[in-house]
Amino acid sequence: MSDADLEEIRKGRLAQLQQQQQGGPDGASQEEASILSQILQPEAADRLGRIRIVKESRATEVENRLIMLARSGQLRAKVTEEQLKELLGAVAETSERDGSTGGKIVVSRRKGGWDDDDDDLLDL
Repeated sequence: MSDADLEEIRKGRLAQLQQQQQGGPDGASQEEASILSQILQPEAADRLGRIRIVKESRATEVENRLIMLARSGQLRAKVTEEQLKELLGAVAETSERDGSTGGKIVVSRRKGGWDDDDDDLLDL
């Protein structure tokens, strides 16, 4: 491959990534991104972006709530990082109450895994 080919691939990939970040070709997600940029302070937007990296479903839930609040006129000022943390807590409580086990880890241990005869095998 020549340098020109590699450059074309890089440009195509960069354009694809930028389109994904903007929400794709549909206008609804661009509208939502615009609303979020207007109602979130930069620190809160950064935190929401980091949450999206870790758990996209949680970030989507929070974004949907914020957009709903903005459209209903319940937001008087830009959302701060502290207010976003409170909203995240509320979303987490709601998902726990609904019975989703997304964040829980269950460890099941075997009963009676070791007995005296197994100690002899360690001496080999």
